[in-house]
Amino acid sequence: MSQIALAADFAIIVVVATVIGILARQFGQPTIIAYILTGVILGPVVFGIVGPEDPLVESMAELGLGFLLFLLGMKMRFDDIREILRPITNVAIGQTVLQTALAFLVAWVLGFDTTEILVIALATVFGATPIIVKILTDKDEITSLPGKIDVGVLIVQDIYLVVVLALFAADSLETGTEIATTLGVIFVMMAFIGIFSIASSRYFLPRLFRRIADNKDVFLLVAIAWAFLFIFIAEEFELSVEVGAFLAGISLAQLPYSKELEDRITPITDFFILVFFASIGLQIDGVNALLAYWWQAIVASVVLMVGNFWIMFYLIDREGFSVETSFLGSINMVQVSEFSLVVGALAFTQGYIGSDILGYLSLMALLTMSVSTYIVMYNHEIYERVRPWFERFDSDEKTDTDLKTYEDHAIAIGYDEITESALSLLKEKYGNVVVIDRKTDHIEELEAEDEYDYIFGDFRHREVRKAANLKDANFVLSSSVEVDVNKVLLEEVDDDATVFVEAERIDDARDLYDRGANCVVMSTYLSAEKMNDYLRTYFEDRRAFTEAIRPDVERIQRRGRLIDSADVTDTTRAEVGGDDDD
Repeated sequence: MSQIALAADFAIIVVVATVIGILARQFGQPTIIAYILTGVILGPVVFGIVGPEDPLVESMAELGLGFLLFLLGMKMRFDDIREILRPITNVAIGQTVLQTALAFLVAWVLGFDTTEILVIALATVFGATPIIVKILTDKDEITSLPGKIDVGVLIVQDIYLVVVLALFAADSLETGTEIATTLGVIFVMMAFIGIFSIASSRYFLPRLFRRIADNKDVFLLVAIAWAFLFIFIAEEFELSVEVGAFLAGISLAQLPYSKELEDRITPITDFFILVFFASIGLQIDGVNALLAYWWQAIVASVVLMVGNFWIMFYLIDREGFSVETSFLGSINMVQVSEFSLVVGALAFTQGYIGSDILGYLSLMALLTMSVSTYIVMYNHEIYERVRPWFERFDSDEKTDTDLKTYEDHAIAIGYDEITESALSLLKEKYGNVVVIDRKTDHIEELEAEDEYDYIFGDFRHREVRKAANLKDANFVLSSSVEVDVNKVLLEEVDDDATVFVEAERIDDARDLYDRGANCVVMSTYLSAEKMNDYLRTYFEDRRAFTEAIRPDVERIQRRGRLIDSADVTDTTRAEVGGDDDD
């Protein structure tokens, strides 16, 4: 096949996936479903335009799987679930065992052979991490107690997923001894790489990223290089690409820069993920393979969705959470996820299953993800309808854990002379103050002071705004004069919140007032007024002038602007006219 033909196939996949993705979003469906349908439409099932043997598509698909696991690892911030770690561990382990057993039983009853049952059981136990996290984030429920329970369970599931992927990547699994030996090697090798990952996240990566984080391009390139380093190490240990990428993501997730990095790397990851899930549809060998087990797929989808709900409800309820928390945490996790296709595609490549089983897994994933998307979107409405029936499970002993969340707090966008002078007052008034800044030296200063919470990142990035819980803030102070930053702020902040912003031009200030700002500070105007006051005082009374500027000089010295405090008098004569912007 010529290079032009390869490029044409690739271009067709991207264009068709984009069109179907737009249609899917109109119906509230995740784009992953659109990507799978793209492969089904372009592959042997419908038109047969693109074949699975296309080497360019195959290479891109392998990179897509690696980037998917890398991004998955980057979402695993252990601090997010630290407060409820014990119950989450209990729920996750029980859920993995019971749902695997249920999937095994369903596949056995439906008449599949032993190898197929094993693959199906291991493939259909995972929750749809990207979909669940995306919908809960959009609904502002990712930091709620049910959301954190689900995220914690997904973390354990994803570790299980990596083990399963490494297992299916093995050369031979013909006997129980070979399976046990392979698992032993996987765990030992993962332990070595995992220790290196954790050690790096504590001792090496913070220093490295502190030096480079201010340079956005280098920041992103080093993160990608870090992923490929772990992929190389994993392959040297004869593990799969996915294991290395996943552990690389985990090590980066524990850094204070992870929110910014996740937001920057997501568009690149989405591109490769598109090709990966389209390639799964391409591997289904015609309509017969896709529909070979269509009624079994429908039966299994219904049984597993209902069964998964009750398994999760029982396990969460057993840990003493309220009925509402147990219900919401369970109904969010009912689908057979896209990772069933990840496992299925690898098992198909290794020859453990045929194209018809891959078609069966694809139908289940499409059915359950489509339905569960609406279930998660309307989870509270569903609970209100069934609450009278579920109240029988409630008792006085069941209470929910109080989570640390930002609520009724103050947010400062940017850390400079303006926000620094206001932080103590904001803390006194609102208690919690969160500073958003993307300068590493500012983050180091905040970390050293240990007075205020901080988030490293660009306020334009949605993940950063979500981390600061902008919608529930009572007060927001923005020291940025960039109009797009302040427009995003005013669009997303609560209507009752107080917002102080900055502007350079009178037209911008007028527009920001029209958008709901309570106060627009024009620093150039204020600087001019203060300059006139300084000059008047300087010409009238030199001693009064020295006393007037002393607080400014002390603040500048504290920020490292002036090193030699002994030359205050001489230095101020030069500095007053140039650097002071208060």
